[in-house]
Amino acid sequence: RGQDTLASSSSRSSAWSNRSLRESKPDMKDDQYWKTHSIGWRLVRRRALFERRQRLNDCALAVGIFGVVVMVMETELSWGVYSKSSIYSIVLKSVISVSTVLLVGLIVAYHCCEVQLYMHDNGAEDWRIAMTMERVTLIALELVAVAIHPYPMGVLAYVQKVPPSSETELEIMLALPMFLRLYLLGRAMMLHSRLFTDTASRSIGALNKIHFNTRFVGKTLMTTYPGTVLMIFSVSLWIVAAWGLHVCERHHNYRDLSSNYMEALWMVSVTFLSIGYGDVVPHTYCGRSICLLTGIMGAGCTVLVVAVVARKLELTRAEKHVHNFMMDSHISKEIKSAAANVLRETWLIYKHTKMSRERDHTRVRMHQRKLLLAIHHLRSVKMEKRKLADQANSLVDLSKMQSLMYDVLSEVQGCRGELDTHVNSLEKHVEELREGFRSLMPLLSNTLSTQNSSIRHLLWERETQAENAATATTTSGGGGAQ
Repeated sequence: RGQDTLASSSSRSSAWSNRSLRESKPDMKDDQYWKTHSIGWRLVRRRALFERRQRLNDCALAVGIFGVVVMVMETELSWGVYSKSSIYSIVLKSVISVSTVLLVGLIVAYHCCEVQLYMHDNGAEDWRIAMTMERVTLIALELVAVAIHPYPMGVLAYVQKVPPSSETELEIMLALPMFLRLYLLGRAMMLHSRLFTDTASRSIGALNKIHFNTRFVGKTLMTTYPGTVLMIFSVSLWIVAAWGLHVCERHHNYRDLSSNYMEALWMVSVTFLSIGYGDVVPHTYCGRSICLLTGIMGAGCTVLVVAVVARKLELTRAEKHVHNFMMDSHISKEIKSAAANVLRETWLIYKHTKMSRERDHTRVRMHQRKLLLAIHHLRSVKMEKRKLADQANSLVDLSKMQSLMYDVLSEVQGCRGELDTHVNSLEKHVEELREGFRSLMPLLSNTLSTQNSSIRHLLWERETQAENAATATTTSGGGGAQ
């Protein structure tokens, strides 16, 4: 029996332990869920995604620049050292293809990280929610742009020992778009920018509904370093466009552009500056397209240079205030001088017409002419002062207006505080009066009841006295009659 009881107790204890484990499993799952979905975990996760996205873009930029450098080397070496059907050319093109495949994979990983960040920020559960039509279109265009490269098309010719015929133009058309990979440089500048990495700046931007993207970072750089940015962009465009023009023209034996790289650079600079001497001209459609794009970019850069120079020549706010103050004082002196001239000519006209015995009409006409000129000058000076006042009003001294508004608001707040205190004191007095009236009512009722009883008692006494007096007079009158 003892063994049976021990076995039953052990079975019960094991059942209770299994039940407790089953009940504790959801709690453990809930604890794990809250550990992985708390605010601290979300912040750490977001920071890790940011760093991962930055590393992926840096790797993609390095791979893209490596592919461009290998493409330039292969193009130059295949022109003067070996042919397009050489094994060296095939090897270099294969390296370009491998780097392109790696670049496409890095860009796909980058956009996957972007989608994860979108899901993390918006609390989405399914990644398909983040794949909008705009995002899908941009990803497809980016992948197409980075996938263009000169493929190793000379493998068959190398195996069959057949010289390539018309693959040169196709390779050039596939090699030049590889410079589009330099857009990754702008993305890297955005991801490494202090405005993008600083938490305080991003918080302020989020409060003001400003998106920290490549366009915003580019605007800040143009505002801070306009000359440096324009110079770097112009020189880079000249170098790349000149190399592309040189490559396009040299396969058609045009000596003016194919013989020397400096001739192509001169052609690009002249086209960029919209001069066009005509001493060097492109002959191929590829070269003409490059010159056309260079002219368009040059016109845009010229507009930017004009805007930057105009902004540099513009007076600052302090200089405008000093200039307006000096002009105001000068115009005020001119107004006083013009008014004095008007009074002087008026007095001279009055003198020569009313106070002189013999009127000199010539002198009177001269002073009248001077009077009209003085009035006209006074009006013009007043108009200049009005324009200066309008210009000063257009400047809008925000600091002064802000200080005035702050003073007015502080006065209004002070008056409001005083009004609140007066209202509170009035409420207290009203409550005191209400309590006094409430306590006064029973007193009044008591006093009125006591006064009514005393008045009734006095009236009753008077009535009794009057009755006694009347009875006394009647008795005294009857006794006399007897």
